[in-house]
Amino acid sequence: MTTIEEINLALSKVQDPELHRALPELGMIESVAFADGCASVKVLLTISGCPMQDRLRSDVTTALLSVPEVKEVELEFVFMSEEQRDNVKKVLRNGREKFIPFAQPDSMTRVIGIASGKGGVGKSSLTVNLAVAAAQKGLRVGILDADVYGHSIPRLMGLMGQRPTAIDQMFIPLEAYGVKTVSMEMFKPERSDAVAYRGPLLHRVLEQLLSDAYWGDLDLLFVDLPPGTGDLAISLGQLVPASEIIVVTTPQIAAAEVAERAGRIAHQIKQHLIGVIENMSDMNCPNCGELISLFGTGGGEATSQRLSVLVGAEVPLLGKVPFNPELRTGGDSGTPIVMLDPTSPASIVVNRICDQLIIRKKSLVGVPLGFA
Repeated sequence: MTTIEEINLALSKVQDPELHRALPELGMIESVAFADGCASVKVLLTISGCPMQDRLRSDVTTALLSVPEVKEVELEFVFMSEEQRDNVKKVLRNGREKFIPFAQPDSMTRVIGIASGKGGVGKSSLTVNLAVAAAQKGLRVGILDADVYGHSIPRLMGLMGQRPTAIDQMFIPLEAYGVKTVSMEMFKPERSDAVAYRGPLLHRVLEQLLSDAYWGDLDLLFVDLPPGTGDLAISLGQLVPASEIIVVTTPQIAAAEVAERAGRIAHQIKQHLIGVIENMSDMNCPNCGELISLFGTGGGEATSQRLSVLVGAEVPLLGKVPFNPELRTGGDSGTPIVMLDPTSPASIVVNRICDQLIIRKKSLVGVPLGFA
């Protein structure tokens, strides 16, 4: 093998930090030369001001210096033309035009919508903690913040004020705690700006967030739905017909009655109801150790029973997450409680729920499996 061939082999093992594909595969290596122990490489960046330029410089230099004959490395960074960027998008989309990857028949990603009948039940906090818990178990996980009006996922994930890298009409989700994250907040000119969209535009926004993001290969995509039974809850069922739903409620019976409606609309649009999670459940008194029911009791069981009768099959109560002030504290600081305090009662319950979710109960008979 010639030195040039060894250099190209070394480069083939270097991946773009955001796209997670080899640089030659993406067409990011324009030229390679070698003379007198010096390897000269011209690297094409997808956009000007690429935030990963320093990381690429380090990774490429390390890879080239592993070639015995290479004693010195010279790197030149230039920017791609529009045609070259189009080629990158085709590679990432496997030659297809813009599409929703999770709606394709060969998709192996489970899309799980986290729904509630009303706001304030901790739906977003549960979404974040379930996603991070799944990532800790080795799964490839994403979160789509579909709560266009009340988006809070960036704060909960510690991604406040950060913007995704855009390649023309495609963008790279931000990543924290091993979870890829997309939210409407990331695209507003100012974080304090209100989003005032009506029905048809909401459907379009959800479609764009699903199709314009380069999610890569995911095992699970959690969708934080807005409370209620409105446009976005229906749109998810239309755009991703195989999506599944978890209903979140509090122990209060009044809240459970409202949560049941979120399950009913999911059933009407043929989505599979995975189960119910009761949040803000009984907690132990820090002084005497006795159980305190701040928000009543029985809401989770009531929602589970009613939805089971509606569906004609068991809609289980997946777990009761006890009320925990640290759940709120971690949300404000951008550190999910499963990271902040893995041994807390809330973290233990979240991990148990996650263990149930990562087991696919449906048969895979007849489902195309993609082998590489």
